Parts: sequence; structure tokens; C-alpha cells
Amino acid sequence: MRVAISGQDGFVQPHLEAALGDDLVEIPVEALSQPKILDALLTSCDAIVLMNAHPPSSGDRGDRSSLLQMRSAAKPILSAVERHGSIHLVLIGTLRVHPQATPEEPYYSSQATLAPRDIAAEGQLWVEERALEHANENAPVSVLRCSNVQGLSLQTEEGHGIMHQFARDSIFGWVSVPGDGTQVKDFVHISDVIGVVMHVLSSPPPTRETLCIGSGQGAVMSEVATIYAERTGCDPQYGNDDRNEVWGVVDAWEIEQRCGFRPEVELNQMIEEAFEIAGV
Repeated sequence: MRVAISGQDGFVQPHLEAALGDDLVEIPVEALSQPKILDALLTSCDAIVLMNAHPPSSGDRGDRSSLLQMRSAAKPILSAVERHGSIHLVLIGTLRVHPQATPEEPYYSSQATLAPRDIAAEGQLWVEERALEHANENAPVSVLRCSNVQGLSLQTEEGHGIMHQFARDSIFGWVSVPGDGTQVKDFVHISDVIGVVMHVLSSPPPTRETLCIGSGQGAVMSEVATIYAERTGCDPQYGNDDRNEVWGVVDAWEIEQRCGFRPEVELNQMIEEAFEIAGV
């Protein structure tokens, strides 16, 4: 199975590339403007993964340029997939295309309401919709939307995610908790995310699918902060800006049925990893 990867993602992408090993086909940025080169790279591929969570260049997710950047970066890939005619397209994005979970709709799933939270999420959804329009049995499309992913960044060798931020901050005697502490997050480890992606790559859907990736378990932020306080003596500080946070829990039943998924890394293990990486 040969798999191409396009897009810029400093966390999930390096882990996926490592998992693919010799099966990886890298798509350089310059190939996006040269259809013949792009087509040649995809000739031997069974699938292509487009990292669709962020605009190509760093910037404000609420800036209109984010939407334009994501469209521009995706169009060459979408066109190449149509020309190829028989390749599995996998889009990896975030849950930000959904509104925050509510008591009426507490879980993220393939059936959850779509309401992008920022301009970058609008760009993500635009790409997803264009891809799904052209999905067929020869060129299936998988849309994967990830929850709060935690783990070691292979690029920076630092921890990625709020648990790792807590561990780093606790060294200075405090942790900055977004919200009032009552909110719930679904933390999932990068290794579990890669496991789902690899399963989807090895077993494409008949035509199209949308899956949310998370542990299916909710962690109350005040309880998480208490673990850090008991471990280090730090002081949790509540009421911090939570506008960019993703609250709520993924309905993991879908990925359990699709991939046989059960999270292998539990909450306490993610916290221990965060302490170890931070040197606490």
C-alpha cells in the first residue's frame, strides 16, 4: 500500500509518516503547481492523505485569508484525485466544523450538526464537501475529524496538547485552566489516532464516510487540574479564555464498529507522559 501525504501539519503528519515508513510518498509543495509531476507521484499510490486542519501558513484562524489558503492548497489535490480516477482520498481535520457540544447534542459523530466555529474551519468544511461530491466506488473518500490529540511532537520533541502545557506550566507553580473548570474534553493519544488512520487506509469505505476520532471518554477540566495540583503543588487558575477550546465527547461507537477501535492509551497514561516529557 503506497500512500501520499500533502499539506502542512507539525504534529499528526510526522507520526503518520513514521507509521507508513517505506510506503510513504511525499508530495512537495512545489508539485502542487505542476500537475504532471503531481500525477506522476500519485501513479503508484493507493491513497492520498490531505492534512486539512490548518491553513498552510501560520496565522489567525479567524482571518479570511485562512479560507483562501486552504482552498488553494486543496484544489490541486482534488483535481489530481479526479484525474487519477481510482485512489482513496483521506482528509484529516478537526472537530471545529461542528458547534460546541450541548445537552441536546452532547456527542460528536458523523451525524452531528455542521457549523464551522472559525474561518479556518470553514475552509476545512469547504474542502470536505468538494471531496465528498466526487466520491465513488473507485475513488472513495474518508473524512476524519480529530478531538483533543495529545502526545510527543516528533518535530520539536516537546509535548503537544493541553496536558503537556499543564505539565510545563506546573513547574512554575500554576496551571492556566480554560473556562471555569466544569467543561469536559475528550483527550485522545496520537498513537490511537494513527491506529484509526492506518486502519482506514488499509480498508477504504465503499464510497464515502465521515468519522470523528476521540476516546469516547470525557474528562472534567477541574478534575484534570486537580491531578496536576496534587502531583506538583501547583495552583490551578480558572476563568481563562476558552474560545478556542473544543469541549465535548466523541461518540466512539462509530470508530469501534468501523475499525475495532478501543483507546489503548488512557487519561492517566497521557498525564504521566506529559510529566515525563516536561521533566516533572
